[in-house]
Amino acid sequence: MKRRTALKALGFGVGGAVVLTSGGYGAYYAAAKQDTAGRIAFDKALPVPPLAESETDASGARVFALGIRSGTTRFKAGPATRTWGVNGTYLGPTIRARRGERVAFAVRNGLDQDTSLHWHGMHLPAAMDGGPHQVVRAGETWRPRWTIDQPAATLWYHPHVHGSTADHMYRGLSGLFIVDDEGVEASKLPSRYGVDGLPMIVQDRAFDGDNQFEERVPLGGALGVIGDEVLVNGAIGPYVDVTTALVRLRLLNASHARLYHFGFSDDRTFSLVATDGGLLARPWNTERLYLSPGERAEIVVAFEPGERVELRSHPSEYGGTLGRLDGFDDRLDICRFRAAATLSGGTEIPSTLGTAPDLAGEKAVRERSFVLASDRINGRAMAMDRIDFGVREGTVEVWDVVNDNGFPHNFHVHDVRFQVLTVDGGKPDPHLRGWKDTVLLAQGKHYRLAMRFGGHTDPNTPYMYHCHLLQHEDAGMMGQFVVLGDGEKVGTVPRTHHHA
Repeated sequence: MKRRTALKALGFGVGGAVVLTSGGYGAYYAAAKQDTAGRIAFDKALPVPPLAESETDASGARVFALGIRSGTTRFKAGPATRTWGVNGTYLGPTIRARRGERVAFAVRNGLDQDTSLHWHGMHLPAAMDGGPHQVVRAGETWRPRWTIDQPAATLWYHPHVHGSTADHMYRGLSGLFIVDDEGVEASKLPSRYGVDGLPMIVQDRAFDGDNQFEERVPLGGALGVIGDEVLVNGAIGPYVDVTTALVRLRLLNASHARLYHFGFSDDRTFSLVATDGGLLARPWNTERLYLSPGERAEIVVAFEPGERVELRSHPSEYGGTLGRLDGFDDRLDICRFRAAATLSGGTEIPSTLGTAPDLAGEKAVRERSFVLASDRINGRAMAMDRIDFGVREGTVEVWDVVNDNGFPHNFHVHDVRFQVLTVDGGKPDPHLRGWKDTVLLAQGKHYRLAMRFGGHTDPNTPYMYHCHLLQHEDAGMMGQFVVLGDGEKVGTVPRTHHHA
């Protein structure tokens, strides 16, 4: 029995009033655990988001047209679900560009309300970032443009409307943004998009009795909506017909709140080759990998001819006392891989990949502390007109970040990649030793993050730092900083930019 069906049967209105029945809270707590291992049909092929088309303008920039719209999408038997999408009814195309390329976008908002698109993980001018200050009004078009200036990585885009990010993302506005460069091509990793290089946008969703998205937070939940169904690229229970001995999965946790503890149903070893900001120096072999909302990872999986195996999310250790109510005890089958009788391609993963983060030996000009607790950072809620501080272009800073209120949080910084120097004074685990822009914060542990600011300055237009559990972000767990050039001082946030 699914989590929400079970809770309602016990007399608990999900997200609404509570009526204690004979089972009481103990029965409610027991019903909150979900286990779909071996119970998913896997009866539809994994959809692969199309690559976004582009045209070259007079300046030589590649121009992508992105239309945000509403519609309906059929996820399961019964009524279609009301959804939002980019150039479609749910999710959006994969944008792919090379380092050094000039890109431009025409983001048309076809909704009946304001929204935005933020380029998560991208190094770019603050005015092009797509944060809460770059609102695109209903019926209008935003035209950001910049030069791609960072190593190859799996990035993504999604709305970042102040106070409404969770709602807009839940309806379907997300997509991948893949950056390529010569280094990643030289690595000889599997890379054919949709063949041995698979995008995997992983989301959980809750459906009501009419197949509409249920957006209310469950009773006792501290993180946000935890769904009964897991979607990959918009499909429930997908399968992949594997034709190569090695497959590279570009995993994105695009959920509101759910933490995924990725592994396989047979506990096979796989290789982590890239994190948020790009390739690791060398592969890390593991059987498990945590991804919190907003994090990405590229893994390479080896297959044998004729075998079948499921990508699975295993129970997590991070939930705390009431973690079961937020899905931390769940075991979820996500996608089935069906290997052909004959597989092509090589079987060796390169022993060296990218360049390791190199900020540990840099002199930091400033150290800052950030305490996340009670929907606040350092005791303050986000204010659109308040710039919390300025950082100097070309300098390195170290930020000490701690989760201090017993509930799971993570931490995302716009514009930069960071190096996790230490976790509670010790060496970070292997999956945290590559370039990151989002990091899961274990309760009470101090994460020292080193980052270099450079390339784009603007004393008036801020970037964000925030928890990427979207209910927390919308409630105010976010702050703002600006990057300053020589002699510049922190300015004043102008009225929210609108675009026509």
